[in-house]
Amino acid sequence: MCGIIACRTQAPAIDYLLTALRRLEYRGYDSAGVAVRTTTGDVVRFRTVGHVEALNRSVAGWTGPELDGTGIGHTRWATHGPATEGNAHPHSDCGGRISLVHNGIIENAVQLRHALALSGHHFTSDVDSEVLCHLIEDQLAVSGDLPDAVQAALTPLEGSWALAVLEKRTGRIVVAARRSPLLIAHSAHGAFATSDIAAVTDWVDHFTVLEDDDVVELTGAAAPARSGPRHPNAVARCPWRSGDVELNGYVDHMAKEIDEQPAAAARVLDELGDRVADGSLWRELGCAPFDRVHVIGCGTSLNAGQVVANLMRRVGGVPVRVTVASEAGAEIAEAGTLCLAISQSGETADVLRAVDGLEPGDPVLAITNNAHSTLARRAAGFITCSAGPEVGVAATKTFVCQVIAGTAVALSALVDSDRMTRSTAAQLVDELRRMPDRLAAAATVSKCLIPPIAEEVSSSSGFVFISKGNGLPYAAEGALKLKELTYRWTECCPAGELKHGPLALIGDGTPVVVVDNGDPKMASSIAEVATRGGRIISVGNTEGCTIPLPTNLNAPWGPLESVLPMQILARTIGLILGCNVDKPRNLAKSVTVD
Repeated sequence: MCGIIACRTQAPAIDYLLTALRRLEYRGYDSAGVAVRTTTGDVVRFRTVGHVEALNRSVAGWTGPELDGTGIGHTRWATHGPATEGNAHPHSDCGGRISLVHNGIIENAVQLRHALALSGHHFTSDVDSEVLCHLIEDQLAVSGDLPDAVQAALTPLEGSWALAVLEKRTGRIVVAARRSPLLIAHSAHGAFATSDIAAVTDWVDHFTVLEDDDVVELTGAAAPARSGPRHPNAVARCPWRSGDVELNGYVDHMAKEIDEQPAAAARVLDELGDRVADGSLWRELGCAPFDRVHVIGCGTSLNAGQVVANLMRRVGGVPVRVTVASEAGAEIAEAGTLCLAISQSGETADVLRAVDGLEPGDPVLAITNNAHSTLARRAAGFITCSAGPEVGVAATKTFVCQVIAGTAVALSALVDSDRMTRSTAAQLVDELRRMPDRLAAAATVSKCLIPPIAEEVSSSSGFVFISKGNGLPYAAEGALKLKELTYRWTECCPAGELKHGPLALIGDGTPVVVVDNGDPKMASSIAEVATRGGRIISVGNTEGCTIPLPTNLNAPWGPLESVLPMQILARTIGLILGCNVDKPRNLAKSVTVD
């Protein structure tokens, strides 16, 4: 969730830092700060609670020495300690010799903090990250060399980190990573380190992702000075530019990204579709044969995983279980199991922990929107869902692309393992190729029909979503979008479970969103709701649906088109209620803490 930027540039570093932090805002944060070296050899810190714009105003008011080309910056999402200026990064040691920004969790911070306090160190914040400053301070007193001091200070730590350390006297910057993303890049603009390529994508063409336990000095040289493991790091090309995330006439990013879904779906199908029916997509991944599948994910990715699970059960007869990643540690390992790990960012902490907890040798297949993410590097094979940059915190096109990419690789695996014929797979791929046009049609219909419905139900305090079978993951995703964007209570349940509890929530006017996948028993559930005065909003391709969709009811992946009206409903109600639909409260785009 937090964002890191560090740079050594010819032009004033502050200009790069503030621009980079603005590009990291989509990740979610509640405070921000920078530490910048001055031309007189000092370091000045600016820290604010709130948006980067407040930090920009603070910097604009600086009347001290000119700021030079060396600095570090950070956006923080509060975990240890509330969102206050004192808890905002960068943090410093007792003597002000170093400034530090950190992403991750120091799991033994309480014990280390106690020991450091007993030895005379003075703490000024509640955050675990400050422990690092004082550990490095002690090591600097021993070695006097910043890279060596950082390397030694990391030895007693338990947890995860991506960090950048700025030394005041020398202006040196050292960065390090373990189980938290950090990359470095060099160009004519200078040298950069960041937790997200989005921060620096307009200034660099290539970047290198740090591996676990790398400790690297950020210098002007393209080949970094590294302490610790001496292995080569893969160099990658930047996949996009900042213009890709401009609003381009839209009022918010969510509206833009909803409209981008047909094109995104077409892009995934163009990349993967020709390698499905012959099984080559699966073979290229190099994953071991499997007898069963274990899907893990969180939030939207978990819902996408449920779609893939339903498909593999229905058309392949494969035993599949689906587990929310934060609870995967309680699962019992079974031989011959393929783990399908899904994460939009590829940095979701709960998913990474679940993968780490697997038995040695268990194959992992990852689906992620970031080919250079930690999850992609740890997996035996990975598929990029190719959604492109998604700024809105509430996922839209990444869900659609995860479903399509997951469906493609599942069908290919079924063909390669003789669980499905090539001709059947080819027919399903042909059907899948119609999806972009159907998504576009669903968006057109929804934009006409949803606004008056949203106005009618916007004052409701709660909503119920129901479906059956392969429609259930979509109902769950619709409920998730509505709660994220409107802060209203939502309940999603199988339609057959209404009479086992949730029906007590239904009264006059209670909005009930029905994802109608054509199951013949759905009609009786709808009647139960109508009898009790519920306001039924049905989406599907059966007679009488409130929002009629061009859905193939026989598609094994279910009514994917139904997400469009539910996304538009959530966004419209959110706007009516005055909510920020791009940045819902308390949420972050990339959840990098447990």
